Amino acid sequence: MRPMNRSKSLRLPGLVFIGAVICGGWLLQSDVGSTSSIYLHARIFDEVMRHIENDFVEEVDVGGLYEAAFNGLVDQLDDPNSRFLTARDWEEERIRTQGDYRGVGIEVINLDGFITVSAPIPGTPAARAGMRPGDRIVEVDDQSVEGWVSDQAVGLLRGEPGTSVRIGVRRPGVDRVITFEVTRAAIQVPSVPFAAMLEGGIGYVPLLTFNRTTTREVRAAIDSLSAEGMTSLVLDLRANRGGLLTEGVALTDLFLDRGKPIVEIRTRSADPEAFVAMGDQAYSDLPVVVLVGRTSASASEIVAGALQDHDRALLIGTTTYGKGSVQSLFPLAGGNVLGLTTARWYTPVGRSIERNRSARTSRLGDGPITVTGNPAERPDLGDKPRFTSSGGRLLHGGGGIVPDLWVLQDTLTTVERTALDEILASGIGLFAARHSWAVDFLGRHPDLEPGFVLADADLESFHAALLERGFEVPLETFMQARRALEFSLGSDIASLAWDDLGRFRRARETDAQLARAVELLLAAKSRSDLFALAGSPLAVTAPADGGPAPGGDLR
Repeated sequence: MRPMNRSKSLRLPGLVFIGAVICGGWLLQSDVGSTSSIYLHARIFDEVMRHIENDFVEEVDVGGLYEAAFNGLVDQLDDPNSRFLTARDWEEERIRTQGDYRGVGIEVINLDGFITVSAPIPGTPAARAGMRPGDRIVEVDDQSVEGWVSDQAVGLLRGEPGTSVRIGVRRPGVDRVITFEVTRAAIQVPSVPFAAMLEGGIGYVPLLTFNRTTTREVRAAIDSLSAEGMTSLVLDLRANRGGLLTEGVALTDLFLDRGKPIVEIRTRSADPEAFVAMGDQAYSDLPVVVLVGRTSASASEIVAGALQDHDRALLIGTTTYGKGSVQSLFPLAGGNVLGLTTARWYTPVGRSIERNRSARTSRLGDGPITVTGNPAERPDLGDKPRFTSSGGRLLHGGGGIVPDLWVLQDTLTTVERTALDEILASGIGLFAARHSWAVDFLGRHPDLEPGFVLADADLESFHAALLERGFEVPLETFMQARRALEFSLGSDIASLAWDDLGRFRRARETDAQLARAVELLLAAKSRSDLFALAGSPLAVTAPADGGPAPGGDLR
């Protein structure tokens, strides 16, 4: 690894985002270099648009043309992480990365022509008022919103804390419109939806995103579990697409000694910027397993990569997404924002984990998939650059972070995959149908227990509901995808009935990756024992300065 030129504390100016696919920003900038040729091109572009607006034979949506032109320009970079964000898109991205907004606290989706409550956020005004998943919003402040899409209603539901809004909903099984008087508040979207104590003193903390409160939430969850007797930890990053870079660095800081490198940012022209641990390790004696998968991206890969490089945590799962780039935010007129890839980041031993993909070829492909619907990609380590961890273990660079122990969830057979593909290709709005059927199922089973089992009659009922929507896949083919359908429907029902914790408890029965983590943590007597049991033993003692061992390959 080449020397790090500068140390960087956590007190950084501006916002730092590195979310996957939906871009974020690194150093908030507004100055863009220009040349006379750029001005000439801009003038020509303006002239072309003016002629189209004034002289084209038919009236055109000029705003839509400009947006399409901006998107087309960025698309020519062939970079899936660079994007033109409209003011509305940027507001949604800001909420995702900062984790707060002002409103009533509900997640809504467009479902069968209605704005439908997907889930009230626990502890928010909407949840306290009694709004439920499946409620169809038909009125806001006595104004009908039937036929609207969710984006149109968001502006009415959000507002200053302390102001009130009347929300009228139609609820399955209730003939009249139910009206809720809800007082808006500052809503904090949690990055840690829950924490759970498993057997043998093993704590489980799922982390969904990196927003401004992530490190504080994770620390609170760990401290709470420690008070209950936790002796080891599973940190689940499998559904984490990234977010704020500063929070990824701060979270990693909790598990590393002062001065240990976390990540290095390299731009095209500026000197590298190194981020190092700024405080003493908060949980030095806590064995940690980190679960990773194909949807672990960006900031979650920074955390996983640094902990793996320093042998601080054992990584279990499948190869991560492979987003080793950083995006800068350039504010534009009208509240629009340009998110542009401006840097690459590297792990402490010098690994780049950027996957070779373009905006046009970023789909996951047609390979095997698991029962949970995730790609079952097997790692090809033949051409991956080789590195050495601080404890002498073999690591790999290249596309994504390869876990220390590769564990795959149960995969679909060829017959099951073919049947599922046919169902997904039917074009009947499967998600909407699933959600509606799950709401109806809960209405018919008010005393449902978390261990419920879906019978053949239940799947046949769902198939009948699909037929009413124009579904043409025969029942025999439909039932060939039973395992995948049971998982998705069961998860939908559990989420509606018991929120994220209920969904986790149900899914845990078939979670091979978590099961392997628990098995190893129960058997291990120490951190070195944990790595040895996983087949990735520590080969040497870490260097006295806490840095990585020599041997990093910067190919």
